[in-house]
Amino acid sequence: MIALAQRAAALVLIATLGGCSMLPSWLGSGPDKPKPAELPPNAALVQVRPAWTARIGEVGFPLSMSVNGSTVAVASSNGEVAQLEAASGRQLWRATAGGAISAGVGSDGKLTSVITRTNEVVTFAGGGEPLWRQKLGAQAYTAPLVAGGRVFVLAADRSVTAFDGQTGRRLWSQQRPGEPLVLRQSGVMLAVGDTLVVGLAGRLVGLNPLNGGVRWEAPIATPRGTNDVERLVDLVGSVSRVGTSICARAFQARVGCVDAERGTVLWTKPAAGAEGLHGDERLVFGTESDGKVVAWRRDNGERAWSTDRLQYRNLTAPLALGRSVVVGDGTGLVHLLSREDGTALNRLSTDGTAIAAAPVLAGNTLVVVTRGGGVYGFVPD
Repeated sequence: MIALAQRAAALVLIATLGGCSMLPSWLGSGPDKPKPAELPPNAALVQVRPAWTARIGEVGFPLSMSVNGSTVAVASSNGEVAQLEAASGRQLWRATAGGAISAGVGSDGKLTSVITRTNEVVTFAGGGEPLWRQKLGAQAYTAPLVAGGRVFVLAADRSVTAFDGQTGRRLWSQQRPGEPLVLRQSGVMLAVGDTLVVGLAGRLVGLNPLNGGVRWEAPIATPRGTNDVERLVDLVGSVSRVGTSICARAFQARVGCVDAERGTVLWTKPAAGAEGLHGDERLVFGTESDGKVVAWRRDNGERAWSTDRLQYRNLTAPLALGRSVVVGDGTGLVHLLSREDGTALNRLSTDGTAIAAAPVLAGNTLVVVTRGGGVYGFVPD
């Protein structure tokens, strides 16, 4: 029952693209809500110091921070978009999208794009000057991908569209059939060499970025079940990429790795999570919907370790950083766990509101954003 409710919480009907929210009772304040795991005193086994704090405004959409070298781009629900210097938190520029944001941020450091709730792609030049905006045929919850002088958009109707980065001219669009329900959260889209890799339903699909032609398809999960909710296996969130190896999560179904050069599935394993993955050459890390943190071996998908120390704490996708795996939780805490066995190494505080996105590393600075709009820079010593 809980697994079904977890699925329903994130869904939206294609027909309405923003219909009624279906929140299960365990996510609210009712008596059946599981209690978050109690935390022991902070071990502080690795040293991390607060470096700076900035403000962007409340974040109520699936934010993806965009890192380019030593800068990071962030955005808020009310349409504010900013690029910050990661080492100091200094604001390099700030602009407005002219309306509430539903997805972002995508940036290559020269062009920065977001998507508004009125289904417009809005793109800014390198200094934050508005460059162009284009209307989409459907809502989008995945940050645009800016690569190769183009802006790519994955929409909730499972269409992929390419725009010229300088002019906004629509270059091509491809739409694939899928299940009648989609997720109101970030999907998968990245560039691997000269291939655009997107998540369409439960598959990773390699596209020609020049014309949208399909080069290969690799299934992570196959829709099963007796109703639309149980059949939903969209790929979600961040992926773990090492060379041409891409590891991704299918919503509440499986995790798996694909060789993006050949378009072949290397392995898949059952997993019950709704957030993305991160990892290194040896391990792939993920957080499950019940708060377990899991490490899978990258070569064969076998579990290396699992910990329930953060159970029911509403965790973000992880970040592999040095000897640590970094995750944020629903109370604004940032946890550093050992990447060898998941034991606690340190715990950092923010403003008490939930961490809004997977933590990122920009230069030598760990950056996190809260739902309350706080942007925090931490420096591991």
